[in-house]
Amino acid sequence: MPQAQSDTKATLSFSDGSPSVELPIYKGSLGPDVIDIRKLYGSTGKFSYDPGFMSTASCDSTITYIDGDKGELLYRGYPIEQLAMSNDFMDISHLLLKGDLPNEAQKNDFVGTVKKHTMLHEQMQFFFRGFRRDAHPMSVLVGTVGALASFYHDALDISDVHHRELSAIRLIAKMPTLVAMSYKYSVGHPFVYPRNDLSYTANFMHMMFSTPAEQYRINDVLVRALDRILLLHADHEQNASTSTVRLAGSSGANPFGCIAAGIACLWGPAHGGANEAALNMLREIGTVERIPEYLEKAKDKNSGFKLMGFGHRVYKNFDPRAKLMRETCYEVLEELGLKNDPLFKLAMELERIALEDEYFVSRRLYPNVDFYSGIVQSALGIPVQLFTGIFAMARTVGWVAQWNEMISDPEQKIGRPRQLYIGEQHRDVSK
Repeated sequence: MPQAQSDTKATLSFSDGSPSVELPIYKGSLGPDVIDIRKLYGSTGKFSYDPGFMSTASCDSTITYIDGDKGELLYRGYPIEQLAMSNDFMDISHLLLKGDLPNEAQKNDFVGTVKKHTMLHEQMQFFFRGFRRDAHPMSVLVGTVGALASFYHDALDISDVHHRELSAIRLIAKMPTLVAMSYKYSVGHPFVYPRNDLSYTANFMHMMFSTPAEQYRINDVLVRALDRILLLHADHEQNASTSTVRLAGSSGANPFGCIAAGIACLWGPAHGGANEAALNMLREIGTVERIPEYLEKAKDKNSGFKLMGFGHRVYKNFDPRAKLMRETCYEVLEELGLKNDPLFKLAMELERIALEDEYFVSRRLYPNVDFYSGIVQSALGIPVQLFTGIFAMARTVGWVAQWNEMISDPEQKIGRPRQLYIGEQHRDVSK
């Protein structure tokens, strides 16, 4: 429910003499007030028109808050900068799901519960054999995550809070296994089973990079880097994929189907595919010498070239996650001795020039989190096609937290957007 109804009302009047309508205004704990237009159609016979829902609040939420002008991102009220410095992804998962950071006992219990569900039903392996080896990992994840409902249908009663909790844990626990399996299948390696003696992120890297011939050696610097990527991408308010999960869930669909819908939405290059696009752009530029040429193209609106990984639709000043990811990026390159690798030298030089170029500075087109996270993942040995799969693994906890909040909301209704119809009027079929 909105936090408080404002004493101020909004009055909508019409120039055609129709009666004016008074609409209530609600105040949140942070951010803009909202005008309640739920009775607009009943009172006026008119709908609101807002393509992209850029001025429409579709729900109230207590999970995540973004102030794009201030460059602020809060998880349950905590600034992302503070969380990233002192917490890991499991802390954040507990925070988003349960509302608070865990104490030591709560953390141990939560992590232990997640570890109990990292295995997949063995028959899931047959699903992978139905895919081509060169299938995009996101198409594999859409299919296999949706298929989980066929194997774990013992907890699909969304009206039961315990069923919802179990399904949430299963999704968080099994996503790393599925993402790693999609990679192993693509390169023809045997699947690697999870190890519950490892942390959430270290276990994922083990499943990704170990083989029967050689175990992956855990490097704390690299594990911490990937864990930070997961942490920074865990939730991002009512974005396209989260809204997709909520809309799918509003029909009463099972949580596995809802998360599969979110993954399908995330696959889009304008959303989760941004870091993949950023690295592909670097490969297109090719060499440091060609940077000026491509920066000029980026300034020319008719060139068709976009500087991927710079600027952000939401953050108009700076992306608070980018500074944290930049630090991690440099730590990883230093640890792996890759600072002189041609691709990474190109990325760092592009960053330097763009930060000094008046065109980009004046438009606040700073490197965003996708620019740095793509570089980090590439340095870790993660193939470009899997970048969005890593994003999906991180965002699953945010999706299930948002889905659970929506199901628990007594005002929740099935989503039914309206339209402005501009097609043909009534026509009769010719005889």
